[in-house]
Amino acid sequence: MKKDAKKKVTTTKKYKSTYDEYVDSLSPKRRKEFEEGFRDLALSELILALMEDDEVSVRKLAEMADVSPTVVQAMRLPTGNKKDFNVTSLFKVLKALGINELYGKRNGHLVPLDFYNIK
Repeated sequence: MKKDAKKKVTTTKKYKSTYDEYVDSLSPKRRKEFEEGFRDLALSELILALMEDDEVSVRKLAEMADVSPTVVQAMRLPTGNKKDFNVTSLFKVLKALGINELYGKRNGHLVPLDFYNIK
């Protein structure tokens, strides 16, 4: 009696998501613009979520962080003028919203970003 040998077919083809296909189709210049816009959107969404969670207004947050309301407004809008604030202002706002630790990744290691000494 002959046994039927069935081969298990596996594919190693990796499928790209629609997002990956879109990003891969962009020219280097457009990809850079897209990634910058995406980072701005992520920052904006973070600030908005924290403000909503704490039920704090733009003016109140500006007062808490010792920055102008224009600075807070620029951070919370993805299309805001990024020239209206700097890293120090960002750290002040995050600190006012209760962010206690912030890390960057360098060479595969998490590096703490010290913003407690910012006045």
